[in-house]
Amino acid sequence: MTRKQKKMLVRIAVSAVLLIAAVLVPYQGLWRFALFLPAYFVIGWDVLWRAIRNIAHGQVFDENFLMSVATVGAVALGDMGEAVAVMVFYQLGALFEEYAVGRSRGSIAALMDLRPDKAELERDGEVVSVEPEEVAPGSVIVVRPGERVPIDGVVIEGESALDTSALTGESLPRPCAPGDEISSGCVSLTGLLRVRTTRPFGESAVSRILELAQQASARKSRSERFITR
Repeated sequence: MTRKQKKMLVRIAVSAVLLIAAVLVPYQGLWRFALFLPAYFVIGWDVLWRAIRNIAHGQVFDENFLMSVATVGAVALGDMGEAVAVMVFYQLGALFEEYAVGRSRGSIAALMDLRPDKAELERDGEVVSVEPEEVAPGSVIVVRPGERVPIDGVVIEGESALDTSALTGESLPRPCAPGDEISSGCVSLTGLLRVRTTRPFGESAVSRILELAQQASARKSRSERFITR
């Protein structure tokens, strides 16, 4: 949780405590209104400010304007408790959303670490480092212990234990031997492998995962913009 999210959580907690205290105190009239007012501004001042700022820039209809109208309307009707409660739940929902988005960004960043920087290609009896995009299907690549498999293929020589946790979440290493298919993104833990590639890098497991993650992120952005409107 970021520092900004922690500050918002404190604001929500303080406003909720003030709301409960104002509800329990048996005051009426202006005194009751005065008790609810701090709770409302503690939790809602930034929403009101964003609504005013957006209106000044010609962007009137958004969620900030909606929450401002709803809560100011409740205040005008004399229901300060409802105004504060609505703002508290709105800010709590926004906090959960921001936290979830942060987790998603962290997951996508972790996925980017799966993308290999190079592939060890056997060419004319030598092993040369090339970009994974340069390796054609049917080529032979070498994966040394501790290295990540860059392209999907079939083991033709060597045995090893594969760490597949980045792809499957499985914590136990999976043994592999000649004839076994292996996916890009796995890490060879114990032995050197010679692998014959079965598909281009753009169609391998890591590339497909990254592409799906990026497409999902783009679709989510369009959905969020539509929901805001």
